[in-house]
Amino acid sequence: MDAPPTMMLGPDRSAERVVRPRRALRAGASQVFAAALGFVLGLLLPGIDGGYQVAAQRAVDVLKVVGLGVLSVATLIFSVLFLVVQWAAGNFSHRLVLFRTDPVVWRLFALVVGVLAFSVTATLATGSRRTVSVAVPALALVLAATALVQVRRLQLRALKSIQLAHVLADVRDRGREVLRAMYPSPDDTDDAVPDAHEARALPEVTSTVVWAGDSVLLAQVDWLRLVRVATGADAVVVVKVPVGSTLHPGDLVAEVRGGRVPDAVVLRAVVGEIERTFHQDPTFAFRLLADIGLRALSPAINDPATAVQVLDAVEGLLRPLAAAELGDRSIADATGAVRVVMCLPAWEEFLRVGFDDLCRAASDQPMVLSRARHLLLRVREAAPEGRRPAMEERLAWVDQELADRHPAFLREPTDR
Repeated sequence: MDAPPTMMLGPDRSAERVVRPRRALRAGASQVFAAALGFVLGLLLPGIDGGYQVAAQRAVDVLKVVGLGVLSVATLIFSVLFLVVQWAAGNFSHRLVLFRTDPVVWRLFALVVGVLAFSVTATLATGSRRTVSVAVPALALVLAATALVQVRRLQLRALKSIQLAHVLADVRDRGREVLRAMYPSPDDTDDAVPDAHEARALPEVTSTVVWAGDSVLLAQVDWLRLVRVATGADAVVVVKVPVGSTLHPGDLVAEVRGGRVPDAVVLRAVVGEIERTFHQDPTFAFRLLADIGLRALSPAINDPATAVQVLDAVEGLLRPLAAAELGDRSIADATGAVRVVMCLPAWEEFLRVGFDDLCRAASDQPMVLSRARHLLLRVREAAPEGRRPAMEERLAWVDQELADRHPAFLREPTDR
């Protein structure tokens, strides 16, 4: 087996990040930090004796108003957000988790926790004091204003999450980010690894790693961990399943070639979840776009214009991919030696996920078929010769459907 084209990953490349566990850790840590900071400030500020002082009872009244007001507003906003998430899932896709995983949600929750901790602690710390520092009510007002600004940001983000154009643009942009990370440009690859396109034979298989846990989705792989352990063992780890696929007990996860790496060490780099994420999953954006288009074409909704907008976003992802070097990738260590082989989708899979399902469902929608035909023509122009047969096969099917059912849509407008 020869090694695929090689690239090196640095700290600025999202292909190697295990974002979901780190994000969950940051969310929990931020809330604990905000509560601890509010508790400490609530204990220290009322004890300041110097500077301008205000009546303690007035400061307590301000703290009560701020605490209860922020809590009430946050409760109302989060109640509305649950409805927004439910609406987006019902009208777009149940796999669409853009708003639910947005950092602004857990940051606002951490801020609310901190404001409540400060208000309660400062109220109790004031005790029977007659006066307290003006810093106590001033900080309470600053925190309340900050919370209201964050609430406004959250409201605007929620409104965008129910607007089709914003959702499609967000999915497309996130998909592009993942594709750029997983399929770096030839210039970047050649600069990082000399002779990156030279075929290199991999060592013989020394062991295989199988999945021993429950059935999960392969959400991410900690590529840096695999590179480190493979370098230490002078081995090559070939991951045999793509990110986004389902792992069942007994499924082959990876092959270890050359040296020996314990199975448990390899499996610790595999992140299993119950749902797919954008990180490291090149086809997830195509899957979401196809879901939105299929839902729009369902008999209950029958909205072909939405499917046309979906095809606009799909074309925005396919055209940069048409000339890119697709397929599996190798990851090299600092010396340029191949240490990990990533299993990545090829051209046909992108077409199948992002185009085939949607167009087959649109066989009786001339508007959608006409837009699909233009997509195929434009992407075919950007694709190399080796990928054009797949486009021409689909183009022939679309032309046949239009000729049989809607021949008028095959004619170009006379005023063009």
